Amino acid sequence: MLSAFEVEALLLSLKVSAAATLGALPFAMLFAFLLARGRFPLKWLLDGIVHAPLVVPPVVVGYLLLIGLGPNGPIGAPLKDWFGWTLAFTWQGAAVAAAVMALPLMVRAIRLSLEQIDFKLEDAATTLGAGRLDVLTSVSLPLIAPGVVVAIVLGFARALGEFGATITFVANIPGETRTLPIALYTLAQTPGAEFEAGRLALISVIVAVAALVASEAVARRTRRAIGLQEARSQ
Repeated sequence: MLSAFEVEALLLSLKVSAAATLGALPFAMLFAFLLARGRFPLKWLLDGIVHAPLVVPPVVVGYLLLIGLGPNGPIGAPLKDWFGWTLAFTWQGAAVAAAVMALPLMVRAIRLSLEQIDFKLEDAATTLGAGRLDVLTSVSLPLIAPGVVVAIVLGFARALGEFGATITFVANIPGETRTLPIALYTLAQTPGAEFEAGRLALISVIVAVAALVASEAVARRTRRAIGLQEARSQ
């Protein structure tokens, strides 16, 4: 049986990770298409900015989010004044921090899938009279579906384990921003709570492994379905 502390941290982590993954997915697909297919000046700069969270300390990312999206930040202040939205020290802010940290992994998975597409398939669809939107929806997106699935799972797993940027941007608020990693950190700093910390670490590992196993199963089914469609078309 899980304790109330564990259930609270687990449910909050799942909510934050799901919101972060869904929020980051459209941007991941956009950046992946731009980096894989785009031809524009300063493309290298966009590539560097998108992948910066992979090499920059997470605390730095959290601090930049706090400066920019905080109540007095250049973006956070208008959001608060115009719409009444406050991201700092809320679970929504935790989702934003997790999304930023997960974005590079999602972009990379989708970009690799795009770069493996045979251009002849898209050219053939164009020759048959399909427009760019038709080629995108009927050829490109189905072919990169396994990569999108992998991106979703990688993003979810990365968001589930996010700590540094989250605690810097939204702090450690019980029931609001105390996700599994932050709850584990709290227990690790509490004398005599080694057993509870071990239980929470085990829960984190189980959830992460379950997500990876589920993703592999979905990716295999997707690849199998695409293979059957290609065989039927031939």
